[in-house]
Amino acid sequence: MKFSVFQVSRRGGREKNEDRMGYCYTRESGLFVLADGMGGHPEGEVAAQLALQTISALYQKEARPVIKDTVEFLSSALLAAHHQIIRYASEKGMLDTPRTTLVAAILQGTGATWVHCGDSRLYVVREGELLTRTRDHSYLEQQNAGVIRLERINRNILFTCLGSPTKPVFDVTGPVVLQQGDKIMLCSDGLWGSLSDDEIVRQLAGSGVSDAVPELVEHALRNGGEHGDNVTVLAMEWETPDAFESTRGISTDSIMDGVFASTIQAGVLDTAVDELDDAAIERSIAEINEAIRRSAARKP
Repeated sequence: MKFSVFQVSRRGGREKNEDRMGYCYTRESGLFVLADGMGGHPEGEVAAQLALQTISALYQKEARPVIKDTVEFLSSALLAAHHQIIRYASEKGMLDTPRTTLVAAILQGTGATWVHCGDSRLYVVREGELLTRTRDHSYLEQQNAGVIRLERINRNILFTCLGSPTKPVFDVTGPVVLQQGDKIMLCSDGLWGSLSDDEIVRQLAGSGVSDAVPELVEHALRNGGEHGDNVTVLAMEWETPDAFESTRGISTDSIMDGVFASTIQAGVLDTAVDELDDAAIERSIAEINEAIRRSAARKP
């Protein structure tokens, strides 16, 4: 398996950057993850980091050297990440939970499968054209798709995320068979919120990811201005020719079975992933909701 990859995260006009991203791989499989901690709630960066660590830990456990069922894995890994965030908030006695969006993709064999929750996106560009992209879990995107009609609501509001005291809504796509030169990009809304899809596709199609991604990020930051959002991008090009291998190309052919490489920052989770229990999580959610209710009742 061969691919070129490039990742970058830049702080825009925000006080801090709550975006997190990374990738890891075995001899025959790769996992790419991006999370955008949500402002307006505490410790968004913790939610994003917990999401990456949880999914990475599960991947390292189950990719031997491939994931047997990528759809099932991504679904269960996303829910496990959500549970870890809820548990963290419960153990800290937080009245509001940290929250994050998430998009994650697994590349193995000849295809890619991905999951997303919220408005962090995944784009697939093939032969200079947009093959597909994720549809945000926002009221605006749902209205544009004809799923719902809205009148008096902020249409940009997300209706789901990880860490919310309700079960997250998410979509899994794939496996999609990849072709030589296909480019897959994961990004936070700081990128697509400042650039059109046409601009994104045109830049990705025009050069390798190590050149295209920095240009996209700089363009988004300029458009966003002093109050712009953080911009985070993780992009790869599938089965790149030897000519591209000098631009951060990775070949997994030399990796021994059982070896796991990762750019995701290691960290010790408060509780082991194996110890997740739905009943305990539901109790945690109930405790958080009750704390919020009591807090609201005390207000004049």
